[in-house]
Amino acid sequence: MPATADANALGRYLRVRRALARPDAAGVPGQGNRRVPGLRREEVAFLAGVSSDYYVRLEQGRDRHPSDQVLLAIARALQLDEDATAYLLQLAKPPAPRSKRSRRPEKVSDAIRTLISNWPLTPAYVHDTYMDILAANALATALCPFITPGRNAILDAFTEPEMRELRPDWDAMTARAVPHLRSIAGADTGDPRLAELVGDLSLRSERFRTLWARQDVKHKSTGTSLFNHPQVGPLELNYEQLLIPGSGRQALVTYHAQPGSDSEERLRLLESVTTADPGPNAPPRPRADPPRRPTPDQ
Repeated sequence: MPATADANALGRYLRVRRALARPDAAGVPGQGNRRVPGLRREEVAFLAGVSSDYYVRLEQGRDRHPSDQVLLAIARALQLDEDATAYLLQLAKPPAPRSKRSRRPEKVSDAIRTLISNWPLTPAYVHDTYMDILAANALATALCPFITPGRNAILDAFTEPEMRELRPDWDAMTARAVPHLRSIAGADTGDPRLAELVGDLSLRSERFRTLWARQDVKHKSTGTSLFNHPQVGPLELNYEQLLIPGSGRQALVTYHAQPGSDSEERLRLLESVTTADPGPNAPPRPRADPPRRPTPDQ
């Protein structure tokens, strides 16, 4: 089904973030008398230096294109960080005209494929804006069988039961995956592929629905991931997400262990097992670009 843009995405975002704002952090008195969490509309308006009537119009969608100056003042009142403020500014901009041509499958450059295939102890893969996996080296697939071209990282995270066993930090991992998706997909509420992905996840995962409704936005490009690998045991790996220049919004994700750690030894063991017996399903290197599912506008 084709997606349609959210007619009042800005207002909805303001309402959700207002409910999540902390009155004590804003210096608002009388917190003990509150019946609902968050800030009241008139409090946000006062803190932002705008009239209550004008702020109500923004939430109701009767004024959808406020100035950046007003939005930045509201962002401060709502205690938004840099990523969330940037998202708020995007929501207020008129949507760009959408091409009627079918979206072409994305391709990973041969240089990136060669690069990641030559990293013996660094699991690495490339995903696109929607977290569709476009390329992966053998060690990444050995680390997690769902890191395979043609699959979708966030869909598997929420819908594959094996992920809960493989990832002991599943709660933390999924909690950061949703704000990350929103940050890289941006504020284009009429994007057909994003609407399809969010709709599918919302139907299949109550946790995703809850996290998506918060409208958190966070581009977290580095951190720690935990794995409980069935062959080599527990692994604590640092991850990095790097945007690939000139590729649109493709990102390169890498994992690495601290030198001299138990996780590094286990990663070496996994690499040796993978090299000795890659298994019948191991794809050849370099990989060909996988076929993609048709999007609603194809």
